[in-house]
Amino acid sequence: MCDDDIHVGLVHDPKVSRRTFGLMTVAAAGAAGSAYAADVVEKDVEVKTADGMADAVLFHPSGKGTWPAVLIWTDIAGLRPVFREMGRRLAAQGYVVLVPNPFYRSVKGLVATPGFNFANSGDRARVMGYRQAMEAGADGDAKAYVAFLDAQPQTNRKKKLGVQGYCMGGPLSFRTAGVAPDRIGAVASFHGAGLTTKEPSSPHLLIPKTKASYLVAVAKNDDARQPESKDILKAAFAEAKRPATVEVYPADHGWCVKGSQVYDEAQAEKAWAELTKLYKASLG
Repeated sequence: MCDDDIHVGLVHDPKVSRRTFGLMTVAAAGAAGSAYAADVVEKDVEVKTADGMADAVLFHPSGKGTWPAVLIWTDIAGLRPVFREMGRRLAAQGYVVLVPNPFYRSVKGLVATPGFNFANSGDRARVMGYRQAMEAGADGDAKAYVAFLDAQPQTNRKKKLGVQGYCMGGPLSFRTAGVAPDRIGAVASFHGAGLTTKEPSSPHLLIPKTKASYLVAVAKNDDARQPESKDILKAAFAEAKRPATVEVYPADHGWCVKGSQVYDEAQAEKAWAELTKLYKASLG
């Protein structure tokens, strides 16, 4: 959905307005990722795309070896410490992980700087402008990110890739599977926005073109607004004969992202456990 009624804000201080984006501090981010950092190599990188150089962060297990690769699409607030933590955690489980800044055409680094207010018309228009600039080139970006991962010496190219996305990243994950069907073996969407629409470009129409297994974790308030969406997805998966789990979680849009006021640790950990099972089964 990504509107300011559903996307209630990414904050780390409960005293902050529910409509204000905040950022996890560097110290907090370091503490959050410390459980994974010892076994993970992390480095900032740039990925060449058709439209320029995308800033991103790459993670992989330390030591020698090769591992399956995963691309993470962020939510509308972009690349920030909480998504670095996700990258570290996934890499610690045995994956090469790329987390790009989806809005690199418009801004480098953090999108939701301190004081950013999604309910403010100016701030909202700015980030929606970033998103609009990204949308037209997203398929090309997906190809570039997959190629970048495949070029890493740590990537096991005999294994399929995974892709996961949050909020707007859900449909971007579907699109990635559509443009790289021979490489993407698993797709996960968490409180994905706009997976089924009436437009000919609707992400769910790409399912027959893909060769992936799917996990679609739906927020309860997204389901309340569009209850037919889950059934459209289930029917599309069945018709395409694609393995898929579509489940409505008892949590609101944004529940998987630490720092959100609707973050639900129990349900977020359940979703992560399902993601882990998906990747183990589909990426080898």
